[in-house]
Amino acid sequence: MSRTFLVKEIAAQAGLSQATVDRVLNERPGVRALTRARVTEAIRELEVQSRQRALSGRKFNIDLVMETPVRFSAAVRTALEAELPTLQPAVFRARFHLWEIIPAEALVQALEGIRARGSHGVILKAPDVPEVSAAVDRLATSGIPVVTIVTDLPHARRHAYVGIDNRAAGETAAFLVGSWLKPNRARVLVTLSSNRFRGEEEREQGFRQALRRFHPDLGIVEVSEGYGMDRETVALARRALTEDRLIAGAYSIGGGNNAVLAAFAEAGRHCTVFVAHDLDAENARLLRERRISAVLHHDLNQDMRTACRHIMQAHGALREVPGAAVSPVQVITPFNLPPGLG
Repeated sequence: MSRTFLVKEIAAQAGLSQATVDRVLNERPGVRALTRARVTEAIRELEVQSRQRALSGRKFNIDLVMETPVRFSAAVRTALEAELPTLQPAVFRARFHLWEIIPAEALVQALEGIRARGSHGVILKAPDVPEVSAAVDRLATSGIPVVTIVTDLPHARRHAYVGIDNRAAGETAAFLVGSWLKPNRARVLVTLSSNRFRGEEEREQGFRQALRRFHPDLGIVEVSEGYGMDRETVALARRALTEDRLIAGAYSIGGGNNAVLAAFAEAGRHCTVFVAHDLDAENARLLRERRISAVLHHDLNQDMRTACRHIMQAHGALREVPGAAVSPVQVITPFNLPPGLG
């Protein structure tokens, strides 16, 4: 393996002991394949971030922790890695802890590991459950600020929330869906990855209330706990479409959009309007193919930049955070896709 980085640098990035990293680098026996893979990944992360090495300034080691489908965590990771060099003269190093599905107790254990190892800050997307909030409180007590992204933990001692106004996003979705389905009496399939995420719950509430107020003829059929995974989501959507023949559109809050479209196709039903969230590569392709109608998007690069600045502020390196307000909701259609996306 490459000897570009010091053992202690690789160990800090990988969250392993220096002795373990030394065994991996020298190809000694008795090391698990998963540990070797983590060291390899840590070196790759350091290489991506090495363009900052020439900068002189205060150094911050941060942790990105997310429970989310890989298509979204990949987009967030790309945005964060792109923004780190722009924060000069400060030098940021990021460690990544990404899962599609993780039990709350395992997530808490990961946060406890970060607290024990030390960090300048945590950028967190996690369910709003008491045990996670308590772990965030312990991080704050230890002097490690937590910035929540996309979905908030308002009852925890997090330093800041970064992302869109989720209720306003749901209301925007209701405006689009209601306008496109009007004047039909129909129902809308609303899919959430899980009710444990406050951000998704706020989107659903905004959507439901705006639809009731402005389009009372339209009803809602809600499904959840598919975790944005295709196999689980297609089963939930298939069941809903079988049980309700009036479903004519979809508002996908939690992802799994290919699965929802597959369920409509299996049922021989046309999805008149489909509004989704987040302009990742999959949704960009679906927009180009005109299989979904619109995507509610926010600038992940701006969010990552703002999150890092909040961490700097928490440590006294910034007096205030420029652009700290919630990100504006952007409505992306097949006709205004950003160039080069996906």
